Amino acid sequence: MLNNFETAATPTVKRRLISMVYEAFLLLSVEMLATAAYMVVTGNRQEPVFQHGRNFVLFLVAAAYFVHFWTDSGHTLAMKTWRIKLVQPGYARVPFRIAAIRYLLSWGWFLPALMVCYVAGLHDKGQIAIAIGIGIVAWAMTAFLDKDRQFLHDKLAGTRLVSMPKRDAAGAAPR
Repeated sequence: MLNNFETAATPTVKRRLISMVYEAFLLLSVEMLATAAYMVVTGNRQEPVFQHGRNFVLFLVAAAYFVHFWTDSGHTLAMKTWRIKLVQPGYARVPFRIAAIRYLLSWGWFLPALMVCYVAGLHDKGQIAIAIGIGIVAWAMTAFLDKDRQFLHDKLAGTRLVSMPKRDAAGAAPR
């Protein structure tokens, strides 16, 4: 099934990055709630196994957050605010499998930098922040390698981000 988003404009890289900053704040609140629940369940134990367990739970909570919204409406609250929608050409909605693959691939924003920090033995928060910042800029630059300005994880997952039309004062999309 074809949808009308296959030819829709791609949001600017700047708009997508600003949306990601907003998304980070929203996700932080969800992750804080998950952390609080994990601390209650584990009695706030700090042994390494519990710390790894917490990280795994946070990974799963973020996956559930993104995959749910991408497969349901095609956008999270931040994406909706910035009028950005995730689509997969040929589908009315993004399939669960594709949304899950996109979530895993989107770790390309952070995982290479975190691996470099681990291999280099970096523990200073400033050094880690710089490494992650460089990783984010490098991943964002992948949009400029694509003719449609899609990020690498979207290209690999077969998805794309498209601009949604502005709504009028009554909330209706223009014709």
